[in-house]
Amino acid sequence: MCAVAACGQVQTNQSSGIAPARMAFAMQEVEVLQSKGSRVWCVPFARNLSGVEIRGNAGTWWNTAKKTSYDVSHDPEVGSVMVFSATRSMPMGHVAVVSEVLDNHKILVDHANWHRNKVSLGMAVIDVSAKQDWSRVRVESAPGAFGSVYPISGFILPNS
Repeated sequence: MCAVAACGQVQTNQSSGIAPARMAFAMQEVEVLQSKGSRVWCVPFARNLSGVEIRGNAGTWWNTAKKTSYDVSHDPEVGSVMVFSATRSMPMGHVAVVSEVLDNHKILVDHANWHRNKVSLGMAVIDVSAKQDWSRVRVESAPGAFGSVYPISGFILPNS
């Protein structure tokens, strides 16, 4: 399921493993921003939803996590933050929170600003890396349609 809309119209993925209180907090913060006419960015949304307290552009999160108390992995886990590497088309990187692991090569994520100033919940992501190590993915840009290939640094695990 891919739900993309402004905050008040977002449909949540009922099977999401994200704690309801975390989701409520993240969505409340989105509503506050949008009511002020402010942009919804991926970094604060991921921080609010996951509890991973890293600052800076999404492209800096992986190296910051490796230097701090956060564990990192190349395997997705519900609640972990998937870090997209910075690229020419996405110079500040991107972050998304894993909401469900469907199988070894497909997950669902919740994130903001993949579609400009919107929150996307339950968006499918597939591993297309040659070594099947989650280093390259394709993201569902519309229901059943997967877009370009993006490099992934890995997953940051929230502290327990």
